[in-house]
Amino acid sequence: MKILFLGDVMGRAGRRAVTERLAKLREAWKLDFVVVNGENATSGHGLSGSHAKGLFDAGADVVTLGDHAFDQKDMLTFCEQDKRIIRPLNFAKGAPGAGAQVFTDGRGRKILVAQVLGQVFMKRAFDDPFSAVDTVLRKYPLGGAVHATLIDVHCEATSEKMAMGHWCDGRASVVVGTHTHVPTGDAQILQKGTAFQSDAGMCGDYNSVIGMNKEEPMRRFITGMVKGRFEPANGDATLSGLYVETDDRTGLATRVQMVREGGRLMQSTPLDGV
Repeated sequence: MKILFLGDVMGRAGRRAVTERLAKLREAWKLDFVVVNGENATSGHGLSGSHAKGLFDAGADVVTLGDHAFDQKDMLTFCEQDKRIIRPLNFAKGAPGAGAQVFTDGRGRKILVAQVLGQVFMKRAFDDPFSAVDTVLRKYPLGGAVHATLIDVHCEATSEKMAMGHWCDGRASVVVGTHTHVPTGDAQILQKGTAFQSDAGMCGDYNSVIGMNKEEPMRRFITGMVKGRFEPANGDATLSGLYVETDDRTGLATRVQMVREGGRLMQSTPLDGV
């Protein structure tokens, strides 16, 4: 199976990058399944229902959220109506929507998609992400109940993401980090066959401070004073993510490669052989 995961979509620039590029990549790379993290797609703060529909129309099969899952109030009802939206597993117990769901690709293969929030350096304490993921993986064993499993680990600390990767090694096809908006250079297949990258980066304008216009974040760092709101940068955006191929029998990864398309972080060499 050929799977593409795209990192946090950041504001209008990120949405534009997905809209302009994803359909072409699906066709050129013959992708079977696409997961997009959309939790910053609406003005950098959450995801609205209309913008979620835009990501699906652009070619996403599933959209994951994060700690800003319900910043846009209509998502409280939209994620109940559209099961292709995945919110964090370990969010508030009464939260609407689902933190894990099994989907079917165009060839009838089953794909489990789940998301979990980390605990380290996050603004609020969430339930234990490791036990939450373990419960789901035991319910849907790889190579048995599902042909592939993708876990989106929405964390601040790279160490926590790495620990989750090793915790899931051999039990998930892909464990990929989101949240920091900064791509890491550690894409790899772990010892037991799980594809891993600490952070996929963002789909957004990298001429920014993690996707926001530079002036206000810089002012706050330099002076300690707030003058205005953070606003997403709206220049040429890079599509950032992770490409993974899996074995249909075992569900384990056979290939992994970072993806950089357009913008300031354009990958110097194209994705070969797909």
